[in-house]
Amino acid sequence: MDIMTLAGLVASVVVIVAAIAFSSGIMAFVNVPGIAIVIIGTLAVTLIKYRLSSVTSAVRMALATVFFERHDSPINLIFQLRELAVVVRKQGILGLEDYPAEHEFLRKAINLAVDGHPPDLVEDALIREMQQTSLRYETAERVFRGIGETAPALGMMGTLVGLVQMLRQMDDPSAIGPAMAVALLTTFYGVFIANVIALPLADKLQVKMQDDQRTMAMIVTSMRSILEGQNPRVMQELLTAFLEPTQRGQLEED
Repeated sequence: MDIMTLAGLVASVVVIVAAIAFSSGIMAFVNVPGIAIVIIGTLAVTLIKYRLSSVTSAVRMALATVFFERHDSPINLIFQLRELAVVVRKQGILGLEDYPAEHEFLRKAINLAVDGHPPDLVEDALIREMQQTSLRYETAERVFRGIGETAPALGMMGTLVGLVQMLRQMDDPSAIGPAMAVALLTTFYGVFIANVIALPLADKLQVKMQDDQRTMAMIVTSMRSILEGQNPRVMQELLTAFLEPTQRGQLEED
């Protein structure tokens, strides 16, 4: 579980709610029509932009990857892939038949290799799988970025509605202040949804996509090398291209 993502989200909400509670009270920031305009309106516009299946898939992917999916260490993955290469050199490709691979994509690569498919077919199948996974990430990211763009706009629209209602009460000066406060609340709701929830989730999905792309690319490269009978040390040198400079130093130490 990605504790830091959850902690950041909870901390952001707690800080904002605490500031509101200490200043004027929570109920002063509650406006049911404004909440309805922003939330229901944002959901409606999102469904206009994207299919319902894309929206539900984006929410499921965000919950499954942003909060619950573990991060794969590239260094540990390189050690595991090198171990696979050593097993193949000693026992042949069938030696991987019972290998306990935890990563789903790696298990698929091993199964394709064990079934006796040629290297080109294995590589093509894995690349297509990688492309489809990236496409699902990109769709989910676009959905949340769309929400981040729509929510503030709906909040501004709600503010304009409130201002029109306020201007109709100009004959009562005592009602102008409360009416203005209510009008501005919808802008607050829109900014809150966009900058605390939607856009951070979109950015985290992009980071997760990059991590998964790197992991899958490492597996594709290594499986091609293994099937071609390449030396495990040479394969490891190829995989170091996916590491950052500090990680390369750590790999050499390990």
